[in-house]
Amino acid sequence: MGGYAVLKGMSYTLAITPDMVLHNGTTQTTERVVNPDSEYLKELPGHIRSYEDALAYLPNQVYIGNKTPDDLETTKFPWYDKKCEGKRKGKYGEIMPQDEFLGLMQICDVFDLVKLETSFADEVRRKLAAHALIGEEKAAILDKNEETVEDIKILVEEEHAEPLYHNGVLVGAVKRAHDVDVNLSAHVMLENLVTKASSVLSLLHLLETSGIDAGEVEYVIDCCEEACGDMNQRGGGNFAKAAAEAAGLMNATGSDARGFCAGPAHALLSAASLIKAGTFRTVVVTAGGCTAKLGMNGKDHVKKGMPILEDAIAGFSILLTADDGESPQIRTDIVGRHTVGTGASPQAVIGALVTEPLDRAGLKITDVDKYSPEMQNPDITKPAGAGDVPEANYKMIAALGVKRGEIERKEIPEFVKKHGMCGWAPTQGHIPSGVPYLGFAREAIMEGRIKRAMIIGKGSLFLGRMTNLFDGISFLVEKNDGSSTSDTGNNEAEVKALIGEAMRRFADGLLSE
Repeated sequence: MGGYAVLKGMSYTLAITPDMVLHNGTTQTTERVVNPDSEYLKELPGHIRSYEDALAYLPNQVYIGNKTPDDLETTKFPWYDKKCEGKRKGKYGEIMPQDEFLGLMQICDVFDLVKLETSFADEVRRKLAAHALIGEEKAAILDKNEETVEDIKILVEEEHAEPLYHNGVLVGAVKRAHDVDVNLSAHVMLENLVTKASSVLSLLHLLETSGIDAGEVEYVIDCCEEACGDMNQRGGGNFAKAAAEAAGLMNATGSDARGFCAGPAHALLSAASLIKAGTFRTVVVTAGGCTAKLGMNGKDHVKKGMPILEDAIAGFSILLTADDGESPQIRTDIVGRHTVGTGASPQAVIGALVTEPLDRAGLKITDVDKYSPEMQNPDITKPAGAGDVPEANYKMIAALGVKRGEIERKEIPEFVKKHGMCGWAPTQGHIPSGVPYLGFAREAIMEGRIKRAMIIGKGSLFLGRMTNLFDGISFLVEKNDGSSTSDTGNNEAEVKALIGEAMRRFADGLLSE
């Protein structure tokens, strides 16, 4: 077996989709069914942010790498009423406006389901043609649109298509892919195309930020929370291969992994294990975002006079490769597991995910420099009554440290500050689950500021009504110890030289007999 897989690159992207908040978020679509005349629906449009306001929102700039968690720490809470410099491009990715994202959805559509109004499509085509990672060739597909607004209306009103809006104006539609199969309804196809397009956007940025050639990627694992399939194999997949095709990863195959919010941690461990086993040398874990969670806590935000903060479709892609002797290693031998018998109490969950794997490795809680559990943005969760989710996790970890005699009770606040972080990730289920920190973790480890970080994924399996269990899995990311045993670079040359020398000696021995 080879050495540990290493964290080689990552990307984080957002698409700001305010009209999808109104028309596709389940809080709003449900309200429209059960209470169509509600005050909430009447007030909601007045709480929608502009693209520029979303761009200048500090947690969004942290997500794409222009700002850091430390910037959040030093900015007075709450953050939604403060603005920072709003840059579209960051070191890890970008924040894409809604109109371009609708165009990207059509680029990612291979079954002619997305229809855009002609003049809108033409304007978006010009923008995407100028996009450094999309360009003329990909954008050219938008030239096929011949639909008028009236044509789009007919699709929506008579053919069960899902409408697409921009700035409150009907600009397109997503058609159903089957007349009777609910798994291929227009509603599901829109959800899945949004997920695919946001994953593709992140994959394109991963190729740029990591510098890897698209042809080097051998396997892709998708870990979003959506499912694609038809009535005969609901959720059969495969988002991974579909996104890989659209992003030009022509030498890759792949599959989907699901685990609710814990999905990314499961997928990363699977990827790291495949690499350590020698099955593949280069694996990407990716996930797009989900329309259902747009405006999920909107009622509480509107009630408190806040803007709708859940207006972004998020995505990420993480590149793992065989050990290069430099990049941070994924320690697949130090893994925390929430087992069937673990239980649901917070203490039991944190014990299984944090203290048990550390005990097996002979490490203390304080030996981990940074913990990255559910990095939910408290700007979103606190007004909704869910509290500060990351802080709650850090306090529980610290409390176990007190119980184990590793820190004093009075040291809990300092432990939380030193080993924790403010949350900044959008509430897109799987998106906050440990992975938003991987970009900053890689930098900090490579620069020697920290040695070790723990990524913690937790999930609520009971939401699927198949079990009442919670879920969780964790692993350590560590500074590379330089003891790579993978066959790369000079190691490969050395092995070949040794084999050649052995063969010469063997041949000389035969000749002398």
